[in-house]
Amino acid sequence: MPNASAQGPSSALKHRRHWRIALAVALLLAVVIAGWLVHRAWNATPTAAPLSHTYAQALELAHNGKPGAARVLYQQLGRVDLSDIRRAGLLTELANYPSPQALKLLKADLRQPSALIQQAAIDAVSAMVPAPQRSVLIGPLLDDPDQTTRFNAAKALLGLTPDDVGLYFGPLQTVAQEYESALAAQPADGQSQVQLARLYMTTGSAQKAAAALTLAASFEPDNLEVGLAQVDLLDLQGQADRSRQQLAQLLDKHPQSSRLQHALGQWLLGHGQHEYALLALAKAVELEPENTELRYDLAVALHDLEQLEPAQRQLEDILQRQPANRRARVLLIHYWKESGQLQKVQVLLAELEQQNPDDPVLQQGL
Repeated sequence: MPNASAQGPSSALKHRRHWRIALAVALLLAVVIAGWLVHRAWNATPTAAPLSHTYAQALELAHNGKPGAARVLYQQLGRVDLSDIRRAGLLTELANYPSPQALKLLKADLRQPSALIQQAAIDAVSAMVPAPQRSVLIGPLLDDPDQTTRFNAAKALLGLTPDDVGLYFGPLQTVAQEYESALAAQPADGQSQVQLARLYMTTGSAQKAAAALTLAASFEPDNLEVGLAQVDLLDLQGQADRSRQQLAQLLDKHPQSSRLQHALGQWLLGHGQHEYALLALAKAVELEPENTELRYDLAVALHDLEQLEPAQRQLEDILQRQPANRRARVLLIHYWKESGQLQKVQVLLAELEQQNPDDPVLQQGL
C-alpha cells in the first residue's frame, strides 16, 4: 500500500506547477489582449470633438466679428466632411483671424486637390501673410503637377519683389512664361487679352502689352478694364500726360463710376497731387458707400495729408459695417495710438481679443 507521506509532497509540487502554468497562460493572454487594444486604439480613426456650433452659425460669427469667432471658425475647418464650397467660404473669412492655428489650416488646404479650396487658401494667405513670408507658403505650388495650380500660385506671387520671392524667383519666371503661352494660345477676346497685357506689364514687356490691349479694345471698346489697363501701361511707359488724358476720356463717358473715380485718385496720389486725389477718392466713396476697400484707401490718403480725425472716422465707419475687418481695425488702433487716445485703443484691442485671442497684434499691447 503506497505511503501517504510520500504522495503529499509530489501532489503539492504538481499543484504548484499547474498554478504556475495557469498564471503564465493568463499573463500571456493579458499581454496579447493589451497589445490588440493598443493596436486598435493606434489605428482607429480619431473621434472628432463635438462641434459647439453649426456651419451656418460659425460662418455668421466669423463674418460679423462676434466673440469667439476664431475658435468656432478653426473648429469648423477641422472637419473632414465639408463640401468644397463650404470650406472655401470659411477660408474666405479666415483672412481676418490670423494665428499659428490659422497658418496650420492654410498649409493643409494649400495641398488640397480641390481647385476651389486651393484658390481660397491662396487668397487667404495673400490677405493674411506679409509679402516677405508669402512665398514660403505659396512658392512650393509652382512645382505642382496641375497646371491651374501653378498658374494660380504664379498670379499670387507676380506682384512681389524679387527679394520677397526669394528662392522661388526662378520657378516663378518659368511658370509665368508658361502662363503667358497658355493665355496667348486661347481664342482672343477682351478678357483674355487684358489678362495677357497685365502679365506682360508685370514682366516688363510693354510693347506686347500694348498690342494685347489694342486687340482687347477691338473686341470690347467700352470695357473699363481695358481702358484702365491702357492708363496703367501709358503711365508705366512714362507717358503721364497721355495716361491722364486716357483716364479723363473714360471719366467723361462714365462720370458715375466709382471704379474710375478711385483710379483717378490713385493716379493723382502716384503723381504727388494729394489734395486733388482726396476729392476723387471721396467721390468714389460717395458713389459706392458700402465698398469698404474704397473707404480704406480714402482713410489712408487722409492720414497721409495729416487729416487724422477724418481718417479715423472713415475707419470707424468700416468697423460699424464690418466688425470683422481686421485690416481696418489694426490701422485704426495705430491711428488712435498716434493721437494718444489709449482708452479707445484698449476698446479695440478688447474686441479683437474676444474675436481672436491668438491674434499677433495682441502680443504687442499698447
